[in-house]
Amino acid sequence: MLQGETARPSSRGTGAPRPVSTIVLAAGEGTRMRSATPKVLHPIAGRPLVEHAVRAAAGLDPDDLAVVVGHGRDAVGAHLDELATRIDRDIHVAVQEEQLGTGHAVACGLARLPVPTGDDPGTVLVSYGDVPLLDAATMRGLLDEHDGTGNAVTVLSAVVSDPTGYGRLVRDAAGEVTGIVEQKDADDAQAAITEINSGVYAFDRAVLADALDRLSTDNAQGELYLTDVLSIARGDGGRVGALVCADPWLVEGVNDRVQLAGLTGELNRRLVQGWMRRGVTVLDPSSVQLDCDVELDRDVLLEPGVQLRGSTTVGEGATIGPDSTLTDCRVGTGATVVRTHGQGAEVGPDASVGPFAYLRPGTRLEHDAKVGTFVETKNAEIGPGSKVPHLTYVGDAAIGEQCNIGAATVFVNYDGVHKHRTVIGSHARTGADNMFVAPVEVGDGAYTAAGSTITEDVPPGAMAVARGRQRNIEGWVAKRRPGTAADQAAQQALAMQEQSNPTSDAR
Repeated sequence: MLQGETARPSSRGTGAPRPVSTIVLAAGEGTRMRSATPKVLHPIAGRPLVEHAVRAAAGLDPDDLAVVVGHGRDAVGAHLDELATRIDRDIHVAVQEEQLGTGHAVACGLARLPVPTGDDPGTVLVSYGDVPLLDAATMRGLLDEHDGTGNAVTVLSAVVSDPTGYGRLVRDAAGEVTGIVEQKDADDAQAAITEINSGVYAFDRAVLADALDRLSTDNAQGELYLTDVLSIARGDGGRVGALVCADPWLVEGVNDRVQLAGLTGELNRRLVQGWMRRGVTVLDPSSVQLDCDVELDRDVLLEPGVQLRGSTTVGEGATIGPDSTLTDCRVGTGATVVRTHGQGAEVGPDASVGPFAYLRPGTRLEHDAKVGTFVETKNAEIGPGSKVPHLTYVGDAAIGEQCNIGAATVFVNYDGVHKHRTVIGSHARTGADNMFVAPVEVGDGAYTAAGSTITEDVPPGAMAVARGRQRNIEGWVAKRRPGTAADQAAQQALAMQEQSNPTSDAR
């Protein structure tokens, strides 16, 4: 606190919670990403950058939450609308028509927030849409520091080995924060400072609103710097404080794809370690990738090369991998999924999948079912204990319990215009190299012969045979392919047969 200053009386001293509003700045173009996609929509661990920022802000349960958009506003705004529904809270979207600096962006966000109705205007917390590891706990610590000290402004800072590109936190001899200097405006002494500005602040709302009206573009960038609010607040007699974030990764931002990759790796490392501490075995953590919304039960085993994406869930004791990618899948307890690509599929308890299987959306395996090697399924229900062991396509089908589907079977579901469904009853046995031309139904306990093309329903307990009767044309090769290797081999085999089974005219 400045010499002679006393904490101003407010709800801070009464113990009553102050109103809190949050503003997430997500308007920048992100030219260094060199992408047609707005920077804040680039994903990390299954969520766009801006979603990480908004979820962290929403974790404070603020009275109001605003996001400032600009470049790619339609796409970013659409995602925010959808996110608001998923997290069940209002998100006020403010548009920054021209990118005139961070101070201008905050002014746009502040104008979008509802006007306070009580005596205390409260606190405004500002963060950025490209800082994905910042969490609600760290932001809560910043708010607690701000309220507990009576600061006009509190900065979240960090001490880093390489401060290049960041604004430097300037302190006086007593350690008090006197301001922030952007790198392009820093002299040699200031550039050597290793305490950097994260860009995350807690402001007294009244101080912020007044200072924003007094910002100037007299700087190297010709922009309205939000950092200048600190010197204005201090000049007015307010205290400017800082909370040093012990983990610099939490305030690391994304400016290019190199930084995106670095933060992706760090977040993934934290996710994997978090699940390991909750009872998941990961044989090679460096080769496993997890999205934020993945859920794993205890005693799950993740083998090398596993990628679990979207809202995938894995039940207790299940084994995934090696080399499997599952997106928005549900895997039951005790199931095994090996070298498999799956999307929107459900694998039941104790079921077995792979290796080299492809589970497409709408696939559902019941308890103890099996989908084996080089099998593709789509919109298919496979009943308890039923097996589709190898080399088969099952599309738009329902298979009952305890069935066996022969190798090289195709469920022919598409007539060129419409999709049709095949139903296989329980305890059925279908032969190898079958074609089920939908719509068709095979009854309970029925069999189909190998090599059959099934175009009509098969009654329960029947054997369906749909193939031409075999006939052998003797001497065809000698007549049609004389002198070939096949002819020579055939002649040699016939000679050997004649020697082993001699005939006699006298016999």
